[in-house]
Amino acid sequence: MDKNNLTGLLLISILLFTYFFFFSPEPPPQEAEPQVETGISENETPDNTQTLSASVTTEPDSVLSAKYGFFGSFMKGESQEYTLENKNLKILFDSKGGTVKEVLLKNYVTYTKEPLVLLDERSSSISEIIATNSGPIDLNTLFYNAKVNGNSIEFTASNGEGKSIKKIYTLPEEGFVLNYNTELSNLDAERQGSDVQFYWYDAIKRVEKSLERSRQRSTINYYTVNDNFDHLSETSTSLENEKIEEVVNWVSIKQKFFNASIISGTGLLQNLDITTHVNEPDQNTVKVAEVRMNIPDNVYENDLKFYFGPNDYDICEGVAPEFEKNVYLGWAFFSTINRFLIIPLFKFLESHIASYGIIILILVLIVKSLLFPLTYRSYISMAKMKVLKPEMDELKEKHGDDMAAMQKEQMKLYSRVGVNPLSGCIPMVAQMPVFLALFNFFPNAIQLRQQSFLWAEDLSTYDSIFNLPFEIPFYGSHVSLFTLLFTLSQLAYTYYNNQINTTVQGPMKSVGYIMPVTFMFFFNNFSAGLTYYYFVSNMITVSQQLIIRKFVDDSKIRKILDENKKKNQNKKKSKFQQRLEDAMKVQEESKGKKSTGTGNRKKGK
Repeated sequence: MDKNNLTGLLLISILLFTYFFFFSPEPPPQEAEPQVETGISENETPDNTQTLSASVTTEPDSVLSAKYGFFGSFMKGESQEYTLENKNLKILFDSKGGTVKEVLLKNYVTYTKEPLVLLDERSSSISEIIATNSGPIDLNTLFYNAKVNGNSIEFTASNGEGKSIKKIYTLPEEGFVLNYNTELSNLDAERQGSDVQFYWYDAIKRVEKSLERSRQRSTINYYTVNDNFDHLSETSTSLENEKIEEVVNWVSIKQKFFNASIISGTGLLQNLDITTHVNEPDQNTVKVAEVRMNIPDNVYENDLKFYFGPNDYDICEGVAPEFEKNVYLGWAFFSTINRFLIIPLFKFLESHIASYGIIILILVLIVKSLLFPLTYRSYISMAKMKVLKPEMDELKEKHGDDMAAMQKEQMKLYSRVGVNPLSGCIPMVAQMPVFLALFNFFPNAIQLRQQSFLWAEDLSTYDSIFNLPFEIPFYGSHVSLFTLLFTLSQLAYTYYNNQINTTVQGPMKSVGYIMPVTFMFFFNNFSAGLTYYYFVSNMITVSQQLIIRKFVDDSKIRKILDENKKKNQNKKKSKFQQRLEDAMKVQEESKGKKSTGTGNRKKGK
């Protein structure tokens, strides 16, 4: 590569470095052997939202009824468990509160191969508070009678005189959506206001290998009725809080590969207040999330559902408007590439091939085949610059340190022989969107979760062939073999490029070897699927260049350039070239004035 190509490569490298450093998660250190037990840390306790039932259950029934009217009759009782189950979920309910007690995802396991319990009574709690004449009462602390009917369960608190509370949950035969409806009958005289204050506390349970990576992918997402998707910071470990004035359609407590959400079909969730924070010493909790909002009665009674399931693009797409955005696919442009190119290709291959390592290999072959014309153009451009080296050396000898004159003569030479100095950079820049789209796709593809290939036990997280007895800053305390192979392949790619191009000499020739080594520190903690893809991609690119090299004859290129020189001998300058030369001329005049001014000042002295 010549100086123009090298400049382009350096700019791309700076772009990548900036993207990885500022817009991707920090590389996590190697964790100590984690504990299997999960739940809320001793230092973490849910927000004790004020309710009346918790402090009065020791009082006699007659006193409770006298103080709290209808609600006092249900402040004592016996807790019983009930279950709804389908192909995907097993949900445990408690008659105390008539609420979800535990959610088990049946077709997934944790990184320790334990059943994947997304939330339970220790890690999660939901309060549904109404204002009454006796003060705020949490409906989820009352005791209900339960009746299971097929795939539905109904919790009822009724005084037999027309006043009642009903909570009805319905679980379809398959899927991850739990429908939720309530009936608050003839309670207007008992209540103050018509909104339910909803509060959800969730100490997100650890289910993945890398705790730090999980923390950096966990947040609260929300979507408003004005088509505004937003979220709290994922990577922050400090207290994050936001109050949303817009009316909201859904809210998701999202971790790396799963989420628990509440959804309103009409989008009337109001006064949303969301908070996340991390308790660093707690190795069993990813992040603590809190959701507060007001739900009008008409929504609360008819229009709510929960989603407990994976961040799978195909599944999420059909749950609610823009719900698939819980699967992060990169910025808008990169997300478009993933949605319309990478994901369809991946799904097609997935339906025919069992091994995800082979799927990634074939995906590389397809993408590299599509990008081959750009690779070919880049190679030809470097070959042309290689052929022009004798003329370039003559210009250097002729003009010495006069860079302006040198650049001017270079442009004339390029114009005469029909060479575009940017043609070697453009193909590399054109490939960057695919490179960055895949950078976001592989770490977030739940299909790769716990899928093994060769020595990698899980393609969705880093592979490790050796654990170091110490930690290297920015690198970690483990050695990823796919990252090493990727680094070596990138060095090989740089080496073969330097073989093609002999115009770069001296210290500049070694610059291209610096970035691969730098990226080794970043990629050591990245998804094995990603580093495996980049490794294979580099090897195929080197193979393509070696094949092209066999079919490209430098003498034929020299002949073409000489013919172009004859054709373009009397050709008028292009507008671009004229503007470039005018700019150089202005630059030379400016330097001349500065030089003259400096000389006059010296004489004045």
